[in-house]
Amino acid sequence: MGSWNDFNDAQSNTNLIPKGTLAKVRLTIRPGGFDDASQGWTGGYATRGSTGAVYLNGEFTVTEGQYARRKIFTLIGLYSPKGPEWANMGRSMIRGMLNSARGISDKDQSPQVQAARRINGLGDLDGIEFLARIDVGTDATGDDKNEIRSAVTPDHRDYAQHMGLSAQPGYHPPAQPAAQQPVQQPASPVPGRPSWAQ
Repeated sequence: MGSWNDFNDAQSNTNLIPKGTLAKVRLTIRPGGFDDASQGWTGGYATRGSTGAVYLNGEFTVTEGQYARRKIFTLIGLYSPKGPEWANMGRSMIRGMLNSARGISDKDQSPQVQAARRINGLGDLDGIEFLARIDVGTDATGDDKNEIRSAVTPDHRDYAQHMGLSAQPGYHPPAQPAAQQPVQQPASPVPGRPSWAQ
């Protein structure tokens, strides 16, 4: 640590949660007032951007642990005029959130589990609590910021511990799947905004 009047060795952004941190979070959707009943987007939860992209404006609050009460802001894609990629990523994120929140293995395709992956509307996601893997991306000015790009499901070895299940009698984690390779995101031409969100 440097002297009290020399701040050259001070970290520039000590507010970031380290990349890869697992944390239980609660999603609050910041309503954008955009509805499209034909898509099932009702209740004013969706936001439509100036480019025509539609998304959920997510505010994720860490609920416990070292980073409790910290907020992470991430958009969940519903539609992009540039193609299906953003919507597919959003659907994958929501599936992971439902799996995590409801204690479902991603590989389980039983009728009960398929029913648990269905929602009545976007409002069902408001307030959902799940285990997230925290990532680091960049904001519109090029500065680092925390993001949530994936949920952690019961297939992960640390799921029960973080969700408070390991202490519950009768809890048995699902069989461990083979290691999965992380999905590589394409480089963004504009700092702070993925190419599919333009």
